[in-house]
Amino acid sequence: MADTATAPAVDDEGGLKRSITGRLLFFYVLGDVLGSGIYVLIGSVAGEVGGAFWAAFAVGVTVAGFTGLAYAELATKYPQAAGASLYVNKAFGKKPLTFLTTVLYLSATFAAAGSLAAGFSQYVAEVWDAPPALLVMIAFIILLAVLNFIGITESVVANMLMTFVEVTGLLIVLVIGVIYVGQGKADFSVLADFSTDDNIIFAIVAGVALSFFAMTGFENVANVAEETVDPHKNFPIALIGGMATAGVIYVLVSMAAALTVPVDTLADSDAALLEVVKAGILPISVTVMTLVFAVIAMIAITNTTLVQVVTQSRILYGMAREDVVPGAFGKIHSSRRSPWVALLFSAVVVIGLVVTGDVLGRIGLDVDIVSRLASVTVALLLVVYAGVIVSCFKLRGSDESEKTFRAPSALLVLGLIGNVVLLGYVIATDPTSLIWCAGLVGLGGLLYVVEAVFGSRNPDSTDTGAVKGA
Repeated sequence: MADTATAPAVDDEGGLKRSITGRLLFFYVLGDVLGSGIYVLIGSVAGEVGGAFWAAFAVGVTVAGFTGLAYAELATKYPQAAGASLYVNKAFGKKPLTFLTTVLYLSATFAAAGSLAAGFSQYVAEVWDAPPALLVMIAFIILLAVLNFIGITESVVANMLMTFVEVTGLLIVLVIGVIYVGQGKADFSVLADFSTDDNIIFAIVAGVALSFFAMTGFENVANVAEETVDPHKNFPIALIGGMATAGVIYVLVSMAAALTVPVDTLADSDAALLEVVKAGILPISVTVMTLVFAVIAMIAITNTTLVQVVTQSRILYGMAREDVVPGAFGKIHSSRRSPWVALLFSAVVVIGLVVTGDVLGRIGLDVDIVSRLASVTVALLLVVYAGVIVSCFKLRGSDESEKTFRAPSALLVLGLIGNVVLLGYVIATDPTSLIWCAGLVGLGGLLYVVEAVFGSRNPDSTDTGAVKGA
């Protein structure tokens, strides 16, 4: 908590509090990028690629990193809440396009939170089969919304603590891998095995498309730029450093898993990293380690979902100030300084998604809500990422100073190409996800109509509930 002691209590305009230091921001990025995808999706990636599935994670992190450079540049120009939506608005000044970006991004965070809530309920069922899965999901979402309402500093500190726990889980996997290698049992040739009927390039693309859900999250940090201390200095370092660290961990964990457990076993498991623990290599009871690792996985999921909840409310808050969504979303609670209307709306939408998935399952439709909403998240975010890179190029030469971070143009071009290729692959292989995308975008369209019909002035000119000096 010492890191936040010197932060100003309130910014000059009485808006969001600048209390996130560079160190906290680094762990915020690391925790969100690491997230829970590595705990859930690693088996599916192994099934697509083979023993060399670490390569898919390496390529995916690289593509995400190129996109992250665009976010780093734009956040140093515009250190405000709203992220991608703000950047598109600054670049093109077209309200419909800005709102579309907002809806796509919001829809992605809603879908991600719903997928993670469903994944959380599955891990709960591993250690406690009493509560119904739907009840667990709803309670989980409400709990995180309450934590976010308490305050952003508390949310980020909780994120940092949970990051330590989830990294500990991945370190356990690495230790198991090192012990196995030390015993002389590892077959390193598996790391070069592309056991697939497809072309190797296609296999890697398939693996990247699956694993990309685990690599998203870096974009969320742009939405707390307004609450970051000295963002011109801290933002690029924390964002790029956090993504690079996560990438190294992903590759090492993938290698450890491939060396320790047969690829077929990983591919057939819904919790592949748990299979590494169950291998019994550590001199500790497998039953105890299975329980401990399941709890760690739940904490990892909680960590990622918390960031999604923070992001949702900050997007709505920021764009309310830009007159893109109804002004009510710009209201800040007088004592907690949280955008409470935006937070409440976000929780209701996510709960609606998991309830819809549960109802579809009960009427006999085969819906895996975890994978379905993960695909929806990736498809929507890839569109947003491409838009951010284009906006970055469009805004070159505008609103720059000696403090502005400048991303290498060649890497941005590679990032744009990578996003377009992955988007095409996701749509071609999982067209059903577009139906869910359309439903979420349609919901956002209702907000646009409400703002167009009833919106009349910028909420900054009204009382948002902020109290000077609070």
